[in-house]
Amino acid sequence: MQLTNKDKNNILWVDDEIESLKSNIMFLKQKGYNVLEASNGEDGVNLIRKNDFDLVFLDEMMTGMGGLQTLIEIKDLKPSLPVVMVTKNETESLMEDAIGKKISDYLIKPVNPTQLLLVCKKMLESKKLKGDQVSKDYIQEFNKLSMAMSDNPGWEEWIDIYLKLTGWEMELDLHPELGLKQTIFDQKRDSNTEFSKYVEKNYLGWVNSTGHKPILSNEVVDKFVIPELDKNDSVFLFVIDCMRLDQWLVMEKYLYDYFNIKKSYHFSILPTATPYSRNAIFSGLFPSEIEQHYPELWKKNDDDENSKNNYEREFLLKLLERRRIKLRNEVKYTKIMDSNFGRGIESKIMSYCQNHLNAIVINFVDMIAHSRSDNAILKEIAPDESAYRSLTRSWFEHSSFFGMLRQLSTKKNVKIIITSDHGSIRCLHGVKAMGDKDTSTNLRYKCGRNVKADPRNAILIKNPQEYKLPRRNGIVNYIIAKEDFYFVYPTDYHKYLNQYNDTFQHGGISIDEMILPVITLDSKL
Repeated sequence: MQLTNKDKNNILWVDDEIESLKSNIMFLKQKGYNVLEASNGEDGVNLIRKNDFDLVFLDEMMTGMGGLQTLIEIKDLKPSLPVVMVTKNETESLMEDAIGKKISDYLIKPVNPTQLLLVCKKMLESKKLKGDQVSKDYIQEFNKLSMAMSDNPGWEEWIDIYLKLTGWEMELDLHPELGLKQTIFDQKRDSNTEFSKYVEKNYLGWVNSTGHKPILSNEVVDKFVIPELDKNDSVFLFVIDCMRLDQWLVMEKYLYDYFNIKKSYHFSILPTATPYSRNAIFSGLFPSEIEQHYPELWKKNDDDENSKNNYEREFLLKLLERRRIKLRNEVKYTKIMDSNFGRGIESKIMSYCQNHLNAIVINFVDMIAHSRSDNAILKEIAPDESAYRSLTRSWFEHSSFFGMLRQLSTKKNVKIIITSDHGSIRCLHGVKAMGDKDTSTNLRYKCGRNVKADPRNAILIKNPQEYKLPRRNGIVNYIIAKEDFYFVYPTDYHKYLNQYNDTFQHGGISIDEMILPVITLDSKL
């Protein structure tokens, strides 16, 4: 016996009393399912060898080859084939045996048509039904989000818009068959256009503390870390370089069993780049204030970006000193730059709990972004945001960071705060930038003498002091890219336009770079 209509959902029912089930089988056929029958396990297994079934109903108590043995043989042949066990026996041990052998569901005899139909829809049509509902819900949400973006949203509303857009991106990752990937991508790009206008209009007020404003990079320690020092034996501040909200959300799912999780948000200062935003986090100051008060730490004559974060521990100590915070012992500061060092920290992380305050910087997410730009294999593995999230998930699941968090979850009176200095954006549009040979090299912002770019694609900052930015080394102005633009010099324009197209960058103005989660973890112990 073989299947005659492969366009339908195909079901095999194996039962040694198959004649007594004719009414149920007829009911399924009337509902559009193609059903074949077998009166014993051996025949059922042979049919599975010769046909492509979508679902099997399997009697648990059969003469000859029993249900559990038949189940084993079916799974050897077709490991992913869903099997529903049909049984008169409700004993817990039997169910544990069946579930251990990977049944998809079970039904208790006598089976009624409604039960059958529900199981079939769940096993065979749930993805389509859910996809249809997701599509309908997103179209409704698309209109709401578009209206919200056009209704002059404030920074709180922008956080809400970003949360919803990110949630839909991740939901639609699960349903590529819906064909809505381009739709959410276009809506995200529209949101960045409006968000850039909003930031350009309001940022000066934020950094000069006029009006209602979001928490900025330089306020993170004051708002989220210092208040926890009196309440907990040990506080851990993890700063994940270049972590976007969507990347955190794929990590967060692994932590539900270990922690109670709370989320707040802060906005990165501009430029959204490590030398500016991360120094601001640890110092509690804007870059121009760091340059003014601690010029020896800012290293004003050094244009190497990597060297500008050599003094984060010192900045943090000076911040605590200004706030007159007395710790039980010295601050423990750690920067993790490679996996071997990270494993070493993981192996001794519990000893860190004796420290009142631990600050740990993890650079691996930033390294993923930069490596993808330079490595054709990584770009092939993560060609878009969805795959980028998947790559982050794979890293976190096996990371020393996850290992540290699991261990810390076993300790009471330990507070964990996780945030990022900035996010990143996939840059797809180049724009010409002008500047002299001493202009900085970042693709999303540049500073130097007479730096220029099209104002439609970049903010021009003529007076850095107004934006709380340093005016070092003769710098006259900054340009900061909006949306998903990146700067390319006219010399060899097309070469570099192609080289940096479709790379994840940071330093500019976008919701992915600026709106950052601040996560608080409390052990469930």
